[in-house]
Amino acid sequence: MRVLVAVKRVVDYAVKVRVNAAKTGIETNNVKMSMNPFDEIGVEAGVKLKESKVATEVLAVSIGPKQAQETLRTALAMGIDKGVHVETDMKTDTELQPLAVAKILAAVVEKEKPDMVIVGKQAIDGDNNQTGQMLAQLLGWSQGTSTSAMSLSDDKKNMELTREVDGGLQVLDVPLPAVVTTDLRLNTPRYASLPNIMKARKKPIENLKLADMGIDTAPRLTVVEVQDPPVREAGIKVESVDELVDKLKNEAKVL
Repeated sequence: MRVLVAVKRVVDYAVKVRVNAAKTGIETNNVKMSMNPFDEIGVEAGVKLKESKVATEVLAVSIGPKQAQETLRTALAMGIDKGVHVETDMKTDTELQPLAVAKILAAVVEKEKPDMVIVGKQAIDGDNNQTGQMLAQLLGWSQGTSTSAMSLSDDKKNMELTREVDGGLQVLDVPLPAVVTTDLRLNTPRYASLPNIMKARKKPIENLKLADMGIDTAPRLTVVEVQDPPVREAGIKVESVDELVDKLKNEAKVL
């Protein structure tokens, strides 16, 4: 069983983002970048499948500039066997939109022939939560989204996936091949040890040029403007409960 994990290079979650001067997106120059947190969970899920002898090989694919290979090296250091880099100069937070990403991943799936694709449920730059669903549709595969637990059936033909929904937990029996998107509670990603980081340097990364793949990546959406959220107004202190109720009723109009 082969597993393909998609990983994206995004602005590090701990960075305080700011809007660029043109107001077309966030500023990415000279900003710390790292692997999308939901994709880290996907990498951990894939590596655990190999460690439990369920998967024979786990691959990672990343789409983006040359620097995306750093993200792939992180995945390799965590235990991934091989990387696939689809190189492009398109901005992955605005220009390369979910449908285009799904088309590129579908082409990689056609080439690598995995039995399962694991994708983070969303990237923290766009928060679209669309790529996994679109990929499953393009491939004609089963899908399980926002997965918080997963296990393989004894005959290795189905996956039992648990999803957190408003009413509790939903358990799905999903036939393979399938696209699975990961949620936060699925696992806790491991830290790459120094020996594994050194070993990752010798693991192969295949380079593909997006321009040579013949895929329509034209954006379907146009960003009109990106703005900073409004500055939060200072609060006020009240002297009594009656004054609080009065302000909630007559000023805030919430009572």
